[in-house]
Amino acid sequence: MQTNVLRAPTGRVQARAPSHARPQRRVAVVSRATGNGTAASALGLDEPIELVDGRVTSGPDLSVEVNGMKLPNPFIIGSGPPGTNYQVMKKAFDEGWGGVICKTLSLDSSKVVNVSPRYAKIRDYSNRVFGWQNFELISDRPFDVMLAEMKRLREEYPNRILIASIMEEYNKNAWEEIIGRCEEIKVDAFEINFSCPHGLPERRMGMAMGQDPEVLGEVCGWINGAATVPVWAKMTPNVTDISYPADVALKAGCEGVAAINTIQCISGVNLDTLRPEPSVEGYSTPGGYSWKAVKPIALAKCTSIAKLIARDYAGQGKSLSGIGGVETGGDAAEFILLGSDTVQVCTGVMIHGYPVVKNLCGGLQKFMAKHNFKSIAEFKGKSLPYVTVHSELVKRQRDAISAKKARQGLANDAEWSGEDFVKNADSMAVNR
Repeated sequence: MQTNVLRAPTGRVQARAPSHARPQRRVAVVSRATGNGTAASALGLDEPIELVDGRVTSGPDLSVEVNGMKLPNPFIIGSGPPGTNYQVMKKAFDEGWGGVICKTLSLDSSKVVNVSPRYAKIRDYSNRVFGWQNFELISDRPFDVMLAEMKRLREEYPNRILIASIMEEYNKNAWEEIIGRCEEIKVDAFEINFSCPHGLPERRMGMAMGQDPEVLGEVCGWINGAATVPVWAKMTPNVTDISYPADVALKAGCEGVAAINTIQCISGVNLDTLRPEPSVEGYSTPGGYSWKAVKPIALAKCTSIAKLIARDYAGQGKSLSGIGGVETGGDAAEFILLGSDTVQVCTGVMIHGYPVVKNLCGGLQKFMAKHNFKSIAEFKGKSLPYVTVHSELVKRQRDAISAKKARQGLANDAEWSGEDFVKNADSMAVNR
């Protein structure tokens, strides 16, 4: 049995202009099977909608423009296995994803050695996966091979957003080389992986850089000195205050921030073997935790960054790409309401497949229709002003209680006064 009903064969609709003048549109055809127990609702998903080159065909507009990039919808394939080669990235574009970020690249893939098993699923009492651990590394494919495949994608999908996720060691020349070579194939932007929590920190890469503000600022300076396209810094949540390194990256010239990457974790210990899991030859290592369980943490971290951008970078076009446990359009709406411009999905694709983008778009449109929003911009950040400090909550509640008491008038019959009898009565009248 299929895990979802979202398999969508793609066809090509002949464009009006000749093929050499205008690329053909990819139409994702939605299959709705409702009688075999695999309907979207049974999976906890929204009802899917049709997408043409990632664009909705009716209803509220889902297109967004971020750092000069025009996306047909705000849903982006997050860096990881869903962007690991030409075939899977092509599938993502054909199904309608607003953008694709490739699995993180480095110049020397020979240093990248994965092990297996490297994933662990954590399930709730209904057996649904709500947490996912991994200690997968960045791309183990030769840089030249990945570059050639991305070049092919760029040529076949010239109007879609292709973002290169990159990572290097503390070496200015290496950063400049990888940026230059990626720009040769015309990627739309870079996402800098300052946040992978396993394997790479041992080489002062990934999270090791993201946790060191001094190194982070210096490396961001190198990157932005070399890049001619937008740069997003992907932040680690494994810090005390994520807004601090985000501020360092933005000050160093990054156009945007992506958050969060996975949270460092150990999924559990096997009580029969007494070995931590996932176990490789009886041993394990802390990995990154993702999926539904991390969404509340991701929302808080993104809120912190969004408030920083609103306060210190207003009008400067700095952007935020929200990541963490997005399974429905409603999940995505929460990130956008708290200030995200786009929303990334990685684990969700590994669980539901690439066609889930049509469910996400359908759910987001349903939310927008409910509130009569015509565009993403109409509700981006709308909930952000209502997140405040605890002392403000105390003050507001005290004020509300005082006002309520004032409106209620007398507390009991003993408070009636002969001298102020009329005033007492008026204090309890609804239409005074």
